[in-house]
Formats: sequence, structure tokens, C-alpha cells
Amino acid sequence: MTVRHFTPHGMLQPAPYHHVAVGTGTRHVHVSGQVARRADGTPVAPGDLAGQVAQALRNTSIGLAGAGASFADVLRLTFYVTGWSPGKITAFMAGVESVADEIGLQLPMPPASLIGVAHLFEPDVLVEVEATALLD
Repeated sequence: MTVRHFTPHGMLQPAPYHHVAVGTGTRHVHVSGQVARRADGTPVAPGDLAGQVAQALRNTSIGLAGAGASFADVLRLTFYVTGWSPGKITAFMAGVESVADEIGLQLPMPPASLIGVAHLFEPDVLVEVEATALLD
């Protein structure tokens, strides 16, 4: 395996992600920001953060698979969420947990950042996910 996820002793726990990923390989995979849209552009789960997180992760999984990768190869995830507040963590994690088994996303997740933003590219988009992976 080219990527190892872990959390060293002394780092914040529990967290829904590992704090460190170490990768060995030469082929980088970068999946651009994925949102809750079907391939034809149809919005999925308007107004539902959990539903949009789940669909954005499904789309990320499709992007990874297209490059011959999976979530096991992911070094880092970055989530952008509109109008973020700490009270949204329950819905956010519900979306992650609802789709994790389906897409092969191990929990805790790879190292991740959640960044609150005012707006994304369309008013109905609540979340966007970027992934960086490493393959041999």
C-alpha cells in the first residue's frame, strides 16, 4: 500500500480523521472539487447538508476510481462548507457516515480539513470536496 494513515500519540483525539498520512509513490492523483450533482448536472439533496456531503463523496470516489485509485490511496481531503458553524458537524458527519461503507472510505478518514466559506460556485451548493491521492 502506498499510503499509511495514523495519529501519533499526543495529538487531538478523538477526531473523525487521522492527523498524518505518509505516502510512497510517484503518481499523484488530484480530484477537483466535487459537489452534489449527478453526471448530467442534476442537483442532489438541495438544502440537505448530509445528503450533499454523501453525494460529493460518491463523486469523489468516481474520480478516484477513474484514475485507478480509491480512498485507501488518499493522502488528504479538503471540505469547503457554506455558512459553516459548529452546530453543522452532526449533519456533516451523518453524510460521511451514511456513505463510508458504500465508497470504501475508512473511518477515521484520511487527514482532512473542513473550511467554512461564505459561498461556493452556485447558491444551492453547500459542500465541495477535494482529494489528493498517491499511487505507485
